[in-house]
Amino acid sequence: MKNLILVLAGVIFTFSVQAQKAKNPVSFSYKAVKKTDGTVDIIALATIEKGWHIYSQNTDKGGPVPTNIAFKLNPLAKKTGKVLEKGKVEKTFDKTFGVNVMYYSNQVQFIQNFKIKNGIKTSIYGTVEYMVCDDEMCLPPKKENFEVKI
Repeated sequence: MKNLILVLAGVIFTFSVQAQKAKNPVSFSYKAVKKTDGTVDIIALATIEKGWHIYSQNTDKGGPVPTNIAFKLNPLAKKTGKVLEKGKVEKTFDKTFGVNVMYYSNQVQFIQNFKIKNGIKTSIYGTVEYMVCDDEMCLPPKKENFEVKI
């Protein structure tokens, strides 16, 4: 009887530990690339595990959560243009959501250009929100804060 209780306790403990480990098949890295005209590109690189994908910012409404990158105001850096996406985009009609979706597998870069006051050192702060799915399931949307030093 003691052995049975110990085995059951061990199984329950193992499952609870595994459930607490949040699966995250996407990792982001951030960097600043200085341009010659007083601007800098802030690049958020998403590296996605095989079999998974994240959604474009331009996915139709009513579907999965599109990737969104928001930047905090900084008086020393002015955003110019919109966040660009650089990667191999895939487009399809998603039967589950009933909308057209655009998504990226493997890698995608999200690039925002900023005009920086000359000779100033500063940091750009922001948040990326994204949803990751595979062919069988989607994980809950995730938000991640970041800082890029310039």
